[in-house]
Amino acid sequence: MGYGQNTSNLSRPVETGKEYTVDITDNGREGDGIARIEGLIIFVKDAKAGYKSVKIKINSVKDNFATAEIAAGLTDTT
Repeated sequence: MGYGQNTSNLSRPVETGKEYTVDITDNGREGDGIARIEGLIIFVKDAKAGYKSVKIKINSVKDNFATAEIAAGLTDTT
């Protein structure tokens, strides 16, 4: 094993490439929506606070956050 490269034993609540349904609760500094899954912050491109039941696709997972994009149409934006 070399220099912390093995991260398979670190548990993350999301996986790159998978889809999840979330509520967008806040907006980030860059304008992306913010959702949370099991405490992990997910920045969702082109989403706004207040969007409900949004299907997202995870683009990348970092140590403290993940990035995602909207994978399907919004089901409720109120």
